[in-house]
This record gives sequence, structure tokens and C-alpha cells, in this order.
Amino acid sequence: MNRYIDLIQQTFDFPTKEFHVENNELFFNGVNMMEIIEEYGTPLKLTYLPKISENIQKAKTYFNNAIQAHDYQGKYTYCYCTKSSHFSFVLDEALKNDIHIETSSTFDIPLVRSLYAKGKITKNTFIICNGFKRDLYKQYIAELLNDGFVNCVPILDNLSEIDYYLEHVKVPFQVGIRIAADEEPKFGFYTSRLGVRYNDIIKLYEEKIKDHPLVSLKMLHFFINSGIKDTAYYWSELTRFIQKYVDLKKVAPTLDTMDIGGGWPIKTNVFFDYDYQYMADQIVKNIKWMCAKNNTTEPNIFTEFGSFTVGESGAVLYSVLDEKLQNDKELWYMIDGSFITQLPDSWGLNQKYIMLAINNWDETYHNINLGGLTCDSMDYYNSEAHQFNIYLPKPDNGKKQYLGFFHTGAYQESLGGYGGIQHCLIPAPKHVLIDRDEDGKVVHRLFREDQTEESMLKTLGY
Repeated sequence: MNRYIDLIQQTFDFPTKEFHVENNELFFNGVNMMEIIEEYGTPLKLTYLPKISENIQKAKTYFNNAIQAHDYQGKYTYCYCTKSSHFSFVLDEALKNDIHIETSSTFDIPLVRSLYAKGKITKNTFIICNGFKRDLYKQYIAELLNDGFVNCVPILDNLSEIDYYLEHVKVPFQVGIRIAADEEPKFGFYTSRLGVRYNDIIKLYEEKIKDHPLVSLKMLHFFINSGIKDTAYYWSELTRFIQKYVDLKKVAPTLDTMDIGGGWPIKTNVFFDYDYQYMADQIVKNIKWMCAKNNTTEPNIFTEFGSFTVGESGAVLYSVLDEKLQNDKELWYMIDGSFITQLPDSWGLNQKYIMLAINNWDETYHNINLGGLTCDSMDYYNSEAHQFNIYLPKPDNGKKQYLGFFHTGAYQESLGGYGGIQHCLIPAPKHVLIDRDEDGKVVHRLFREDQTEESMLKTLGY
């Protein structure tokens, strides 16, 4: 008999650090998923909070190892980009680890104010303010600066943005400049719409920053959409960026920091191969080598990890409502949720996640398609990152089948419009937070109940 557990063990190096099976039930980071389902039901979103701190500490270790190995003179600073997940429980956990914050839009600043009021951050915390900024965003930034948030650093996205700060900020302050990097060759356009052209950067500094008594240039910011990957494209763009830093440093003595925005990948399948320590080593090594070649002081290094911070902490659990054979070979498991509304990246970007059965691991398996609850023909999931098919157990004797999508903690709630109106009025599922107490014992609590029909009708004006 070909059992589901045999399939997984033959396909992957299983069990892994995050996943193992006991009594035919799946454990995620040591937490029994069936116990969570039995208490809270499905559909269910969950966040395993300790994973957030674990990944932050990993990144700090990787970069600090590289700095020590290469006798690098600059310091490393970890920032969390809030757009990956704005939830208070994410920020509360992340900020336990002596990190700093990157923002991307206007309402991030009231969030920063709330964190400060609760004592989660101080006025010395770095607030790296990115994005193309409308007036209210710039107003909020200026107010932070005037209120003594000395490490609030607006990252200039165009040539005129600084004019607002020069007019409204009354205290000494620092700025950064974002470079408009070239996109990957396969992208829909050549150069990022965000940032300042390479050829305009030194001119911007000399005309608007150099001689002004209140403003100084702190940081040069670099971001590419593909993230930090070991590709010719990434190393080429990073080298070009470092060279611009070196050139700018010659005329801007206050410049001392390089922000290598762009995230580290997370595990999107059980078969995952990415050497984080190697990448940190190569980044530090390349910066050091080019600075030495040009007699330039080695800069401090900032990163802005969002998905890497929070992505692997998240999961979505479903139950199979029904089984439908639609023709001779296409078998569907209909789930009690929706991919379009609850895992929108799987629909919009064809993003793959780790998908595993929660129970019945000793049963035979078969090839199936997963169908969501909306009436949209695209509300399905039928392939994994490593293969074109997906397989789940074929339970006997009317047993209920549960399944989970893992490492879903970044972006899905904001892209899905959490708490708002979903396609076909599919409600947002309940959300459970899982943690460990001082003795390492698993504890969990309900963060939010299922979305109600009353809340939807109110939003719709009924």
C-alpha cells in the first residue's frame, strides 16, 4: 500500500526542523495541528510567534558572522518592513529583538506613534521612511522629526520630495536617497518607477543637501524586487550600487550607511536550498572589497526583511467539505475557504506554499485539485513548487480530511483586505496566536473570531 507518509518521506528529506508526524498527525514547529483544529475549527489562520524572533536572530547571526570573518568595520542593523504584516502581535514579537522599522505609506506613521506610546520603541529607533510620498505622509514624517525622533530617516524617492522637509522641519535631520535600480530582464519595464536616477543623485545632493544647515545625507538605499538571490543580475546591480555609494561618499562625508533593501527568500516548499550565511558573506565581502579598492570607509549595512521576518510564522488550515469527480481524471477536494480571498498571492502571483495533510498520513494518497468557495474559476490550487501535481490522503470510512498551507504569514491579510469585503462575501477566518511560555510549553489564544455578516453588511451600507 502506497501511503501518504511514504510519498512525503520518499519525495523530501522528511521530517524537517519545522515539520514532523506523530500518530498520523502533523506537527508544525512542535505544535500539534489537529489539537488546534479540534479547539478552534476551520478555516483557521494561525501565527506561531516564536518563529519571528528565531528568524530575526538568525539574520543577525549570519551578518555578524560575516562582519567578523571579513574584519568589516561597519555595523549591521536589522529593520522590519511593516508592509509585510502590520498586526500588533507581529510588531510586538519582532521588537523584542532590538530591531528597527521601515515604513512605506502614510498610515505607518500613526502605527509608529502607537508603538512609541506603548514603550515598544524609543525616539532613537530608526524609522526608515520609504515610498512615493503624498503630502500627509511627508507631514507626519516632519512631525516625527520635529518631535525629536532623531533617527527618523525619510528616503528621498524623487528630486522634489526634500523641498517639503526643508520648509517644515525645524531641527537637524538626516535623509537617505533611494536609487532607481534596473529591474530583472524578464520584468515588464527596464527601470524601477521608485527612486532617483543614478545620474541625478550627486546633483540632488549638491544642489539641495550639501550646503543646507539642518539636513545631512545619512544613507543610500537600494532595492530590487527579486530579493537577495545568488544570480548574475543581483550581483551586477549590487556592484553598480556600491560603486555609486563610493562615488557619492567622495562628496558627501556624512554618508555612512548602505541599505540593501530587498528580502531574503523563505521556504515555499519542503525541498528548500538557500545558503543564508553564504549570501551574507558575499554581500559583506563585495562591499569591503570595493570600498578598499576606492579607499572608502566601509559603510554600516541595513537590511529590511519583511517576508523573512514573518512569513514562516504563518499557516492556514482547512477541512475538505466534499469530493467531486468532474470527469474521468479530475478529482476535486472542495475546501471550506478561498484561495483568492485568504491566500491572494497564490492566485495573483501563482505563489506556492508548503501544503501538507494535517491527518490521515497512514492512508493511501491520490492526485487531486483543491477548489475554493468563490464562484471564480481561478479559485483553485493544483500544483506545488517542486512538481505539477498535488497529492493528499484518500481517507476511508468517512474520515474527515484536513490540510494546511504553511509559511503564509507575509502580505496575505493586507492583500486580501482583512476585515473588509471579500470576493463573494467569503468571511475572513478566525486567527489564532501560538506562543510558548517561560517553560517552553505551547500556549495559544484567539486573536480574532470569524468575520461576521453584520460587519460586512455595515461596510456595504445596509
